[in-house]
Amino acid sequence: MGVATAPRLQVEGLVTGYRRKQVVFDFSVRVEPGEIVALIGHNGAGKTTALKAIFGLLRAWAGSVVFEGQVVTNSPPDANVRRGMAYIPQERAVFPDLTVAENLDLGGLTVTDPAVRRQRLEEVFGLFPVLRERRRQRAGTLSGGEQRMLSLGIALMIRPRLLLVDEPSLGVAPALVQRIMQTIRQVCRDQGVSVVLVEQNVRQALQVADRVYVMRTGRVILEESGAALLARGQWWDLF
Repeated sequence: MGVATAPRLQVEGLVTGYRRKQVVFDFSVRVEPGEIVALIGHNGAGKTTALKAIFGLLRAWAGSVVFEGQVVTNSPPDANVRRGMAYIPQERAVFPDLTVAENLDLGGLTVTDPAVRRQRLEEVFGLFPVLRERRRQRAGTLSGGEQRMLSLGIALMIRPRLLLVDEPSLGVAPALVQRIMQTIRQVCRDQGVSVVLVEQNVRQALQVADRVYVMRTGRVILEESGAALLARGQWWDLF
């Protein structure tokens, strides 16, 4: 018999919110190595709030966050980055006045070996050829989809083992959304990265997710495989 490996991420009984307003209630998820887990639900269901608490941007009031067997509850984001987490927020997380190449260099700031940094840069350009074409262009002049690709590229420069991605399709043309989702799937397959994906575009999320947690008013109401939920064809009763 093989030795059971610990989940990449295990969240148990997470409770959090803003000031006195509780938003997330008894939230529990697990993510295995190389797995894409989607969080779906209506606006205000608590998806983004849960993601921020996992990464340490928001204080957990109760519960635990365990990354690769280590308790990281309320650990600051910079420490979580050093451990191997990366977070891509809804907002376009790029430096608009810097070029594409300069943005990617900043993403690889913690990579001390110049040869390794160059190799990572080539990997990002391989995933997103348009970024190579626009490497000398200021990030603020890119389209919405290209900026999302760049924010993903910045996160991938540190070779994270857990990627927390919030609404990658927001404000992005449909053709580019598909490209971004396919790249997320490819990174999981090729690099063993685990992903927690918050997404309003349910069909796109289900097409790449291994497992899905459905949230309603701050609580998980259903855990299902992506394939099983996709086969339903409609999801209005879950929202």
